[in-house]
Amino acid sequence: MADLFAGFEPAAPADTHPENAPLADRLRPRSLDEVVGQDHITGPEGAIGRMVAAGRLSSMILWGPPGTGKTTIARLLADAVDLRFVAISAVFSGVADLKKAFAEAREHARVGKRTLLFVDEIHRFNRAQQDGFLPSVEDGTVTLVGATTENPSFELNAALLSRAQVMILERLNRTALEQLIDRAEAEMDRPIPLDQAARDALIASADGDGRFLLNQAETIFSVDLKEPLEPAGLSAFLQRRVAVYDKDREGHYNLISALHKSIRGSDPQAALYYLARMLTAGEEPLYLLRRLTRAAVEDIGLADPNALVQCIAAKNTYDFLGSPEGELAIAQACLYLATAPKSNAAYKAQKAAWRTAKETGSLMPPANILNAPTKLMRDIGYGKDYAYDHDAADGYSGANYWPDDLPPQTFYTPTDRGMEKRIGERLAWWAQLRDQHS
Repeated sequence: MADLFAGFEPAAPADTHPENAPLADRLRPRSLDEVVGQDHITGPEGAIGRMVAAGRLSSMILWGPPGTGKTTIARLLADAVDLRFVAISAVFSGVADLKKAFAEAREHARVGKRTLLFVDEIHRFNRAQQDGFLPSVEDGTVTLVGATTENPSFELNAALLSRAQVMILERLNRTALEQLIDRAEAEMDRPIPLDQAARDALIASADGDGRFLLNQAETIFSVDLKEPLEPAGLSAFLQRRVAVYDKDREGHYNLISALHKSIRGSDPQAALYYLARMLTAGEEPLYLLRRLTRAAVEDIGLADPNALVQCIAAKNTYDFLGSPEGELAIAQACLYLATAPKSNAAYKAQKAAWRTAKETGSLMPPANILNAPTKLMRDIGYGKDYAYDHDAADGYSGANYWPDDLPPQTFYTPTDRGMEKRIGERLAWWAQLRDQHS
C-alpha cells in the first residue's frame, strides 16, 4: 500500500501486481467496493461514491491516518472515471517536477485524456508551492487528489482548500482489519499460523493501520511454524509487544473505554488498575499515551492546563527511558488526570466554533484588526481605529473582533472548577469593562 515516488510516475493499472510484490501490494483493492473501512465516503451514498456514479470528480484532499487507503482510493478513482493517473510525493518532488507534471497533463488534455494528479504528503509542500497548483486546478488541467495525515485546516493554503473537497478517512476498525486478514489468508491459501487470542492481539496492535497489519501478517506467513503462535510467542516472534487479552475478543476496546471513563469519573484507583491491565497485557505504551493525552484535552482542559503538560512530559520520558522504567511516567500522568478537576468546556467550545466556522464561510474580519503593511491597504481602511490593548486602562480595550456580518458568539463557557473558576472571573471582569466602554 505504501507509495514513495521519486519525482512522479504514471502508475501501473490497479489490477496488476507482480508475484514477488509485498503482500500489501498484492491485496490492493481493484475497485472502490473492495476498499475496507471507508464506506462513509466510498459507498453509494458517500461523496466519492456519488462522484464516481456521476462520472465526474472534483479535486479533493484525502485526510486520514497512515494505512487507511488514501493512495489506493486515488488510484481507483482514476480508473473509475478513466483519467490518466500520475503520482508525486511532496517528500521527493519540487517545483520542477510539478511544472513537468502540469505540462504533460496539458499535452494529454489536447488529445482528450485528462489527468488525475495524486500528491502524497501534500502538506509537506510550502505555501508558495501549494499556490502553484491553483492555475492548473482552476483551468481543469488536472484533477488534484492530495493525501495528508495532518489537519488540512492548519497545513494547506485556504485558497487551495477552497478549490478541493476534504474527505476524512477513518482509522480502520476491527471489522475492516479482520477483512484484511481474511484476504491475506485467501491470497496465501492457508490460515495465518496464530491461535485466536494471538490473531486478536495482532489486529489490536495494528491500531487501525491496515498496511502495518498486512506487513506483520506477511512476516508471520514467511516462516514455517510447526504450531500456531499464542500471544506471548507472537510478541517474541515479532520483537514487538502485542496486547494479550484472554477470553474476550473486545478486551482491547473495553479496557481503553474503562480507562478513559475512570479518568473522567475521577477514580484514580480504577484508572490505575485498567492502565495496569493494559500494560501488563502488552498494550503499546504509546497508544495509551495518546489516549491519556486525548483525555487531558477532552475531559480536563483549562480546569487544569498542566494535565496536557503532564501527558507530553510522560511521552517524552517514555521515549527517553523505554520500558519498563518509562511506564512509571505513564502511571503518573494517569493519576494526575484522574485526580485533576474536570471540565469539557474547551471540548464543547471547539465543536461549537468549528460548526459556526463551517456555517459562516469566509467572512472578513473587521477592518480595524486587519494588518496594513502597504499604503494602499491603509488608504482603504485596513487597521483604522485599531485599539492597542496595552495602551488602554486595565490593558483591555473592549474592541470588537468579530466580522461585520457575524455578531459576537459565546463558544467557551468555563466551569467553576479548578483553573476555570479564575478564568470565568476574568471573563466576567472583561465583560463588565466592555459594558463600560460601550
